[in-house]
Amino acid sequence: MADEIRAFARNLPISAQKMRLVVDLVRGKDVQEALEVLRFVPNGAARPVYKLVASAMANAEENYGISRDDLYVYRIFADEGPTRKWRRFGGRGRFKPLLRRSSHITVVLREYQD
Repeated sequence: MADEIRAFARNLPISAQKMRLVVDLVRGKDVQEALEVLRFVPNGAARPVYKLVASAMANAEENYGISRDDLYVYRIFADEGPTRKWRRFGGRGRFKPLLRRSSHITVVLREYQD
């Protein structure tokens, strides 16, 4: 029996700040309820978070034999990933830096204690 079920998504091409807006919606919720919320969130960051929570739920069912009805999102957070530094040249010989940010998401599921 596993104490915590973890899943990770690395180097997603969405900034951690945008990802945190979506991640905060599902923290502490039942897994089924979290997936339903994520299905109808219009943000672009909702799709990778949905896929990650669904993957963690599938891992729990397949590897540990835990029912999806007994799981909840214990911890979920988005960290900053590597930033690609791009450049664009502006007028008068100036340099305009572009930062292409990425993020890492971690989700930890737990089983309800009876």
